Amino acid sequence: QVQLVESGGGLVQAGGSLRLSCAASGRIFRTNVMGWYRQAPGKQRELVAGITSERSTDYADTVKGRFTISRDTAKNTVDLQMNNLKPEDTGVYYCYGKLASATNLRTADYWGQGTQVTVSS
Repeated sequence: QVQLVESGGGLVQAGGSLRLSCAASGRIFRTNVMGWYRQAPGKQRELVAGITSERSTDYADTVKGRFTISRDTAKNTVDLQMNNLKPEDTGVYYCYGKLASATNLRTADYWGQGTQVTVSS
């Protein structure tokens, strides 16, 4: 059974920094894309940043230049370094992974349980 577990959320003042981490566990054959989404109250979940197995990255326009995504393919982890945080970055951040399970070699989408990030003004 594949699971994604996030850590690192919390409360920070505007201009501060936080680092989110996500570890995928279980019988994993291959990790393809990994990334982070967020959902603010009353809004739809949106992509924050993604990274492929070749380390090609993609960022939402609102976080470019402030957030950096990285991954360790061998450890099946993905991190999100968030700098110069703004109140509008507040939300629940979800780790995402498109992974192939070693059980059946099928690729599927997996989500973490979410971690709260609150940025005060």
